[in-house]
Amino acid sequence: MALDKDTKLAIIQKYANNEKDTGSPAVQIALLSHRISYLTEHLKENHKDHASKLGMLKLVGQRKRLMKYLKAKDPKQYYSLIESLQIRDK
Repeated sequence: MALDKDTKLAIIQKYANNEKDTGSPAVQIALLSHRISYLTEHLKENHKDHASKLGMLKLVGQRKRLMKYLKAKDPKQYYSLIESLQIRDK
């Protein structure tokens, strides 16, 4: 399921660096985290939905690559982001 407009706008406003920022790594990681949490709940009820499981694993990999980039580029923002999203640091 795609994010509804209001939820997506709220996430972008919370993690954006300025008012027109929609594509920074922090915003992308936050949006991916929201989708991953939704799919996790979906898979708890529908454990045989292998297509959604594969899609979720792809999103996790994409988020991991973005987090690696953000950690190298701006460690301070990275640590504040993982704390606010409650993501484990590897």
